[in-house]
This record gives sequence, structure tokens and C-alpha cells, in this order.
Amino acid sequence: MLRQRIITAAWLAPLMLAGLFGLSGGLFAAFTGAIVLLAAWEWTNLAGVIETNRRVALVAGLAVLMALLWWFGAVLTVWPLWLAVAGWAVNLYWVTRYPAQREQWQSTSTRLAMGLWVLLPTWVGFNVLRDTGGIWLLYVLLLVWGADIGAYFCGRAWGRRKLAPAVSPGKSWEGVAGGVVVTLLLALLFAVWQRLGVAGGLGLVVVTAAVALVSVLGDLFESMLKRFRGIKDSSNLLPGHGGVLDRIDSLTAAVPLFALLSLGVL
Repeated sequence: MLRQRIITAAWLAPLMLAGLFGLSGGLFAAFTGAIVLLAAWEWTNLAGVIETNRRVALVAGLAVLMALLWWFGAVLTVWPLWLAVAGWAVNLYWVTRYPAQREQWQSTSTRLAMGLWVLLPTWVGFNVLRDTGGIWLLYVLLLVWGADIGAYFCGRAWGRRKLAPAVSPGKSWEGVAGGVVVTLLLALLFAVWQRLGVAGGLGLVVVTAAVALVSVLGDLFESMLKRFRGIKDSSNLLPGHGGVLDRIDSLTAAVPLFALLSLGVL
């Protein structure tokens, strides 16, 4: 398993970095769109759709919607980002009340709607951040990775109080706190590097703390859907790493919120 993970990471990491930071405009939109559509394919399974033809049709429908947004120049507008804010507020309610309230979202149609308000704003958020030149796209990636790494090591060392035992028994409040601390240090470093000043640095710290917490929700939300569906990974598209959603679950929550907040703060 470890060997397979290393092999996959060896070709996947350079490809992702080249696509995210070597492309711009329509090519970047197409690259990130392809990632989101692969995630959408996996989401149809999380929603309980098993017929191949229907899954293809649903993914194609999302692709058409994305193409229309790009065609009409709406991909850089903020309404899909506000859709994400509303959607993740609902997702938080369901995660904190799992499994008691699962009857509210367990229908296939509701789970498909979840995918729309999770995945479409993620694609828009990527494009909004890339349009700034890429520095804040890099930042949000480092933010999410830092939160994950900090949470992992702090959780292993000091984790006692379970965060959401019904959804993801391995996560702890101590791990979340450790992840937030790592991201706040990152915010301070970036504030100095970008010469944001006191006000700009404080704004970045506040935004970073909020996005770090929301990224945890992204992870928990996918875990809830997988637990309900009775599967370990969203797919086996990435050998040794599970599926695309397993790799971007935290980003689906973090990217839209960071893109929205950065428009008004940074």
C-alpha cells in the first residue's frame, strides 16, 4: 500500500502543481473543471446513483453548467461563493446532528443537490483565486495542508476529546486546535512576506482561522456521506490514495470561503 501511495504521489504532485500554477485563463478553468468533474463522478456514487448511464448524464449536466458559466463570463462572479456559504451552513447542521437527522438528507435527490452546492463553488473559487495571480491560491492550499498536518500530529500526541465520534472517530478537538495554530503561523509569515501591514495582517489572521475551521467541516462532511453509504473511499481513481474527493474534501469547503473573504479583505 505504501509503495502504491508513493508511486501515485510521484506523478500526481507534479501534474497538479503544473496545472494549478502553470496554466491560466481557459486552460486553468478546464484543468480545474476536469478535477471537479472527476469528483462529481464520485459524488454520484455517494448520492446512491449506481447506474452508469445516469451517472454519466449527471456529470455531463454539471459540465454544461460550468461551460455556461465560463461562456457568459460568470465564473468570476460571487453568487456561487455565497451559494457555498449557505450550503456549508446547512452541511454543518447535518454533520453535528448525524445520525439523528439523516432522514432530512438521505434521499438521492438531496445528496445530489449537496454535490451541486459543494462542487460548483469549489471550481468558481479556484478560478477567482487564480485570477489574482496565483499567490492566494498557493496560500489556501498551504493553509489546508497545514491544518491537516497540524491536526494529525497534535491529535496523535494530545487528542483526548472526540470532535465528531459518530462521523469520524479519529478526529479530536486537540487536533483541530493544533491545525489552527499551524495555519495562524502561516498567516503571520504570509502577512510579513506580502507586506500587508497591521490591518491587512490582522484580516488575514481572522480569515485564516475561519477557513481552517471550515476545512475541517469539509473533511467531516465527506466522511459522513461515506459512512452513510458504507464505503471507505470515494473511489479508487488514485491508487493508494482513494478517490479525488478524498484528496480535495477539505478544499471544497475552504476554497469558496477563502475566495469570497479574500475579495473583501486581502
